[in-house]
Amino acid sequence: MKTLLWGVLPYVAFVLLVAGIIWRHRYDKFGWTTRSSQVYESKLLNVASPMFHYGILFVLVGHLVGLFVPESWTEKAGVKEHTYHLFSLYGGTAAGILLVLGILLLLYRRRTNTPVFRATTANDKLMYAVLLAAIVLGMVAKLTHASGDGYNYRESIAPWARSLFRLQPDTDLMAGVPVLYRIHAVVGMALIALIPFTRLVHMFSAPVQYLFRPYVVYRSKDPGRVGARPERRGWEKTGS
Repeated sequence: MKTLLWGVLPYVAFVLLVAGIIWRHRYDKFGWTTRSSQVYESKLLNVASPMFHYGILFVLVGHLVGLFVPESWTEKAGVKEHTYHLFSLYGGTAAGILLVLGILLLLYRRRTNTPVFRATTANDKLMYAVLLAAIVLGMVAKLTHASGDGYNYRESIAPWARSLFRLQPDTDLMAGVPVLYRIHAVVGMALIALIPFTRLVHMFSAPVQYLFRPYVVYRSKDPGRVGARPERRGWEKTGS
């Protein structure tokens, strides 16, 4: 079971992520969308959507730093473990609360708005359930071990995560990890595997090209301004 959970399951989730993205992009380009329901209701969405997106962005950045920035690096930068723990505790909890509130508002909107509810698929319901479970489990695990310096996952979970990229998973590192953290990790891997098959796939479609495209020149409609188009003549004139 130890080898299956911490030595096999991570790679299964990663393969499903990559293969699913390739499959969706090749065979389901028209389905590669968030299936926006803004046309049905926008007031609540304008509040819930930013909360959800900013919350999940902060949570993702926190996980990337916690798992892939070694403890020795932060110590060399002058950040002691106790300081890191407090920042992770309060910052992570705030981001988690923001994300959970965003998800709950989105769920409330979907359940109370009839057109939005009708547009909700079983796939959406599964995605929301797994995402909410992953976030809540992570927050509960963090708050349960919040006393003192808390549980230092950077001495166990983080080295295990980095060992996966070396293709030498050190499954023994997960043996002494608290149960809540292990459940959170399993649900997180399930979420990673589900991403390509849900609306969450749109996170891989960020309009990065907008940063590099040439600017757009707009022609002025004011005939008195420099560069305005001259009066039409001849065959360009429209009928009276």
